[in-house]
Amino acid sequence: MKYVNNNYIFLFYDIADEESEVGKNRTLKVFKECKKYLKHHQKSIFRGNISPANQIKLENKLKSIIDKELDFITVIKVLNSGSFSEVTIGKDKKQSESIFI
Repeated sequence: MKYVNNNYIFLFYDIADEESEVGKNRTLKVFKECKKYLKHHQKSIFRGNISPANQIKLENKLKSIIDKELDFITVIKVLNSGSFSEVTIGKDKKQSESIFI
């Protein structure tokens, strides 16, 4: 099997019961952990370059934070910036970083 160095990811999360103190606490912890490694794009969406080692650290930390019965996190790995295109409709309020670096 060929080794692939995935270095750009999109991360989406949905934390259940964000209105409760327990849900808010998990949401804040997930947000802060993602912010250490990735750029905040929109609400519960992060993206950015990340080393394979840091991706493993991030995923392991997130696994320890979430309630696996209620919450979910999706990580989409992109092999290179040339393998997809992006279209933004409307004003990009956050002015997140360009994915074509």
